Parts: sequence; structure tokens; C-alpha cells
Amino acid sequence: MNAVVVAPAVASPLPGETLSALDALLRGLEPHQLYWVAARSAELAVQGPGLRTSPVATHERVTVLYGSQTGNARRVAEQLRAELERSGLAVRLVRTDSYATRELAQERVLYVVISTQGEGEPPDDARAFIEFLLGRRAPRLTSLKFGVLGLGDSSYPHFCAVGQQVDDRLAALGAHRLLNRGEADVDVAAVAAPWLERGVQRARDALGATSPRIALVAPAVAEVAWTPERPYAAAVLDNQRIVSRDSDRDVRHIELSLEGSGLRYEPGDALGIRPVNPPAVVRAWLDALHLHGDEPVTVNHRSIPLIEALTHEKEITRLSRGFIASHATASHSEELVAWLSPSRKADLANVLSTWQPLDLLRRYPGAWDAESLVGALRPLTPRLYSIASSASEVGEEVHLTVGVVDYLFEQERRVGAASAYLAAHDGDARVPVYVEPNERFHLPRDESRDIIMIGAGTGVAPYRGFVQERRVRAARGRQWLIFGNRHRAQDFLYQSEWLDALRNGTLTRLDVAFSRDTASKVYVQHRMRDHGADLYAWLRDGAHLYVCGDATHMAPDVHGALIDMAVTHGGLDAESAAAWLSQLMKEGRYARDVY
Repeated sequence: MNAVVVAPAVASPLPGETLSALDALLRGLEPHQLYWVAARSAELAVQGPGLRTSPVATHERVTVLYGSQTGNARRVAEQLRAELERSGLAVRLVRTDSYATRELAQERVLYVVISTQGEGEPPDDARAFIEFLLGRRAPRLTSLKFGVLGLGDSSYPHFCAVGQQVDDRLAALGAHRLLNRGEADVDVAAVAAPWLERGVQRARDALGATSPRIALVAPAVAEVAWTPERPYAAAVLDNQRIVSRDSDRDVRHIELSLEGSGLRYEPGDALGIRPVNPPAVVRAWLDALHLHGDEPVTVNHRSIPLIEALTHEKEITRLSRGFIASHATASHSEELVAWLSPSRKADLANVLSTWQPLDLLRRYPGAWDAESLVGALRPLTPRLYSIASSASEVGEEVHLTVGVVDYLFEQERRVGAASAYLAAHDGDARVPVYVEPNERFHLPRDESRDIIMIGAGTGVAPYRGFVQERRVRAARGRQWLIFGNRHRAQDFLYQSEWLDALRNGTLTRLDVAFSRDTASKVYVQHRMRDHGADLYAWLRDGAHLYVCGDATHMAPDVHGALIDMAVTHGGLDAESAAAWLSQLMKEGRYARDVY
């Protein structure tokens, strides 16, 4: 959902010199900072002598905080705000990195909707808030009533760990739970909907439904017509392989038409895809379980054939802890039960990251009936892809860089649902899509700022959009790309475009790391260390740093290289270097899009 700039309808009531000073103060602020200024200005305005309305006191409102990496927590928080407002309550919705932590001691009703990433980590926009909450500066909160809704993925061992942390810490600081913590898996609505309903009622009980409200000034936004539940059918304009013919990997550049959809995006946003499971995988499931595709099953209160449920409704290419537990019962396997014990966390994590559900079914045969099977499977959820284009350059199109998941596991072919779905579409095909804003990964508003872009593999995708946007806008800031992949000759994604950008000056600097072309493997973090002095100088002088790619290995290695750089070239110790990077993240100058 992108902000629409609306020109003032009337002449400014401010003197010219005051207006110029205000413009100077606001120039360069990020969108979430401008939103806060707008809201704060409204609060101050109602305190003026010409107005009788009083602002909503802290004890008369609900504050909804959210921390979100992929947008799910933000959407749930927005829904919670809407339902609270419909109940007559005054509400403010704040992203955690825009929240003034000094206000926590004055809050009376607080709801936190927050996701957990990877190995039990908070989303990037919530790191500073979590650090404050868990630290010694957090205040006693004996007057606070709260509720926490955690979002996560039970395929990972630290399911909803951040939500648990927040819930436990608020209680330890003396706050009182309005309702028990909710923990939502990938089927978010199944837990979120009843939790929100209870949350609204508990807030009404705590504050009353007739609390006075004030409408804070907010930026005008375009109405979102297309959502994960109601995607737009985008026509495929182009689908081409962009690695060499002898590469053992398949990476596609895909161009889709958004003409007439009204969808808008900014470089750094993601495109959500509603995939369909591959027919071959569906057939393999039916064969492995000796089930018939025409058997009726119930999904979302509808009776549909099993083959339709496995094709369109259920997740059958990603293994989850929950399905392992269910299949342990169906197969009577003691080994599967053992995997779920705390002492076997490493084994479980390895299986979850390398096996597909079909591998489990074949290794440990079990008896399933159709109805029980669909009840045990998680919903087929959208996949997010970083957008690889700028609308300023390509108009009503959106481009993607898709690494196709296609490999052999014990001599059998395994494919990913969304990537295989996209790879198979060209010509007159249409793909269901929606835009997922990624506010923390946008270009700096101040176009004179330098940017450093670090990406490996398909993590280079958003930077194609960045460079296009900065070229169209003739941005004065410098651009430095550090890109890594396996082979220069096979995997140098968008090579000709980067070299053209270097020649015409759009790209100031390009450093590459091809890990399989040398005797010792070289990755982007090695190139960062090679050029640490320059990298530190750019950051010291105000550059914005972006990291996109693998969350498990690349992102932590890059973070470690940044700490080493600050120690070596900035004269900091390791603790101060970590604090410096944390501050860059708080300021929005260190942004990550990792998966």
C-alpha cells in the first residue's frame, strides 16, 4: 500500500520563511517518520486555544504495536485497529521502530502483534524495541494491561519465540494480561481471528466503548483492491532463463503485466504469488497413499474433491513439524516420534530443511483417509518475491527474478510449488498476484544519499529496481553493488545491465564474488573485508546499506563482516561495533530483506 502525495487544497497559512524552515526540517525523513510527525502535529493542534476538543489521553486509548518481516503481522495489526475502532475505542497503530519507548510507562492498554524469524529472531523493525524491553531501562508497568499475538512457522524449532519473550517480559515488569498469548502458525487466520475477537471485547471491558476519539491526520493512501485472498490475474509478458545453458540451476527473469489493475509498488517491495501445486506432485501423493482424487473432502466449510484440495488448497511441498507429528501417529513410527523430542532438535531441523512431505510418506508408509489427510495439512500460502523492477522505468509491469527449485532427492525429482508454477507459465498465461509493501527496504528519500547494495544469487533482484529508479530520477547519490554467486560464466545475473550501468555512471562501483571459480571459496563477505576501508567510509558519510538474500548463512556472515570492518577501520571494539550497526538499523540506514 503506497502513499499518494496530495497537494494542499489551500495556500499555506505559514509565513514564507517558516514554511521554508519546515521543509528543510522534513526533507530527508523516511515515510514512517513523516507519519509520526503528522500524527504528533494533529495531537498538538487540538491543544490550541481555538479548539475545545481534547486529545485522547493515554488511559483512554489502545496502542497496537506491530513488528513484521513479511507483512503478515502488519495486516493482522491493521485488522485489529479497524475492529477496535468499530467498537468505539480510540486506537493508534505504530510500527515498533517508530514507537517512542519512553511512552511505554504511560500506556494503559497495549496489544503487540509480532512475528518470529529464523532461529527465534525478531523482525528487523522490532529489534530496537525488543532490546529496550529486555534491557535494564524498561520501566515497571503495573498500570498496563496487554495482550500479545505471536506469528511464526512451526517448521522452525523456535516457533513464536519472540511473542513468548514479549509476553513473558511484560508480565515480569508488572503488567496484567488482558488475554492469553496467541500463537499463529502459517494459517494465521485460524488463531488470529478468535484472538482479535477476544482482544476487542477485553479492551472494551477495560476502557469502555464510548471513549472519546480523535482522528489523527494520516497520509492519503490508495485503496488496495488486490490482496492475498483476492489476487489480481496478471498476464505473463516474458519468461526467460538468465543463466547459461550449461548451468545446473534454473533462474528465470519473468515479466508480468499490471495494466489496468491499479496495483502500485516501489522498488524494494515484494510481489505475492498464489501458487498451484504441480500436477505431478499431486499424482505422486495420491499414488503413495492409495487415495482417489475424486473423494470428497471438506476445506473451509466447502466440499471439494481431494485432488482439488491437494492442488489448490493444501501445502504439499513444504514439510512441517505438525505434519511429522500427525504422520508419526498414522505410520506408528517410533523414529518419527523420537525426532520430535527436545534432544533431537538438530535432526529435526535437518529433515525440515531438506525433505519434502512426499519423502516422509515414502520412507515411513502410513494409512490415511482423505478427510484426515487434508485436516493434517497446512494451507497453501502465498510466496513472496522481491520485485526486480522500477515502475518509473517499466510502467505498468512488474519483473521478478525466480530461482526454480528443482533437484533430485534420493534419485527422485523434487520441485518447489511457486517456482515450478511460475517457470511453467508463459504466453497467454495469467498468474494471481498482489503487492506486499516492504517499507523498511525502500530507497532513501534524500536522493543525494549514497547506497550500498549487497546481494547473493537472486538476492540481487531488488537492486535492479533500485538502479532503474535512481537512473530515472537522476539521483545524485552514488551506487555500489556487491554481488555474489557460484560461477561468473554461468550465474552472473543481469551482467550486461550492471556493466551498462557502470559505463553510463548509474552504478558507481561493482564488486563480485564467484565462489566456485577459485580454489578457496569467495563470498560477498570476503569482498566486504577486502574493501572494508571504503565501505566504512561510505557508511560514515551517511550511506544507506541494503542486504538481500539467504537468512541462514549469508545475512549473518555479512553482519559479522560489518562488525569486523567497524573494528578494523573504525577503531571500535566488538561491542561498540554491534551497537553502531544497531543504531544504523534504527535509523533505517541498514535494511535487510532476507529469507
